[in-house]
Amino acid sequence: MDLFDTLRASHRDAARPLAARMRPRTLDEYVGQEQFLGPGKLLRRMLLADRLNSLVFYGPPGCGKTALAHVIANHTKSIFRPMNAVSAGIKDVREVLQQARHDLEIDGRRTILFLDEMHRFNRSQQDVLLPDVEEGVVILIGATTQNPFFAINTPLLSRSQIFTFEPLTREHIKTLILRALADTERGLGNTPVTLTDDALAFLCEVCDGDARRALTALEIGVKSMLASRERVGEPGACLASRERERPEGLKPPVAHAPGSPVIFDLALAQDSIQRKVMDFDPTGDTHYDLASAFIKSLRGSDPQAAVYWLARMLESGEDPRFVARRLVIFASEDVGNADPQALLVANAAWDAVERVGLPECQLNLSQAVCYLATAPKSNAATVAIGMASKDVKEGRTLPVPKHLRDSHYKGAKQFGHVGYQYAHDGEGGWVDQEYVPADVTYYTPTDRGFEATIRERMAEIERRRKTNRDTVSRDPPGSDPERKE
Repeated sequence: MDLFDTLRASHRDAARPLAARMRPRTLDEYVGQEQFLGPGKLLRRMLLADRLNSLVFYGPPGCGKTALAHVIANHTKSIFRPMNAVSAGIKDVREVLQQARHDLEIDGRRTILFLDEMHRFNRSQQDVLLPDVEEGVVILIGATTQNPFFAINTPLLSRSQIFTFEPLTREHIKTLILRALADTERGLGNTPVTLTDDALAFLCEVCDGDARRALTALEIGVKSMLASRERVGEPGACLASRERERPEGLKPPVAHAPGSPVIFDLALAQDSIQRKVMDFDPTGDTHYDLASAFIKSLRGSDPQAAVYWLARMLESGEDPRFVARRLVIFASEDVGNADPQALLVANAAWDAVERVGLPECQLNLSQAVCYLATAPKSNAATVAIGMASKDVKEGRTLPVPKHLRDSHYKGAKQFGHVGYQYAHDGEGGWVDQEYVPADVTYYTPTDRGFEATIRERMAEIERRRKTNRDTVSRDPPGSDPERKE
């Protein structure tokens, strides 16, 4: 490497963000994921023994997937080839695989191919990897933020071990921030910074377990304050444009004289990180996970949780019409006749969403969510249609009884379409006649809410039906109860 190469490398290192510079170099520096990297855990044992097979790292952004791949690069005796699926194509992959075969045949060294953002490769691109992964020419380490069971081909998954990464805890983030402030080689150790406790707590909380986000906010805050000092006579000039948009009541960051430590206080932390970013993909795991938590909280009659998940979805960018549709379904599926009013409330909320839109329609949705969460629950109607549908699809098809068939045409009597009794002519608006075989039961109301009333009504009808049938059995048609043999 000549002087110019060294200079270019130096410039590249200087341009790298703090989060990239502070990536761990050894297992001891790595923070988090103790569930598989703690002492004696599987992946740590595999790394220390240099006995890796193909791996899939699955988890949210900023939790250490790429960082762990670089740690592996420093621990393994294999050749490490990093690649990002965002910018790489089939040609690039084939070149790496061809070189891996050459290295294995000539030097006996295997190649670890680290494929970041693996879910960006389509099915055909992933299939290119399969033969060499299966033959052991390369050890594939794929990193993805998408559910691997949906984003990665099944043959690759069957040849890989999946490690699920969790968001970093507040303590993990705190450790990384303090380490970055103290590191004079890669971090901000050469810059005097005083980080207040409330600013540290704020960064640890609002980054949502994303180390990259926390370190980026720290670097932005420190650099912006240093830049402001270079503006002679304008210690806060670099933040002037933000001052105009500062929310009322939020104090501006403290301006500092040249040579004094940068005071990284709560105001600077809030100014540096700006709006909280929600992890959300309308077609990905987060969409379905949030919807699942939302419905299960409603079903569990917990309005606090239901409103929280509602807010999470709306703040993440979920279509409010999707939420409204789910409420209408829930009103029948899980509340049902325990509170028939629930369906009206849900439909009214959907109508309000269509008419009002965001942001105001969140008020209508919140009202409906609180009502549905606290309503009595019954899935009896849901069970009823499920059982009936199963009988229709799998059982013998029941013919329509002749007395229930259409008789509003000339000649209906010739087909025997007679004998129907008009229910309103009976006592109490009910007559005893068969509509389906008597042993068929689909709807069994609960004793919760209004369904308890329905249950009693059905019980009364059944008592009357039993009384009628007992009478008929004692006095069959054509018999004379006064005649004695």
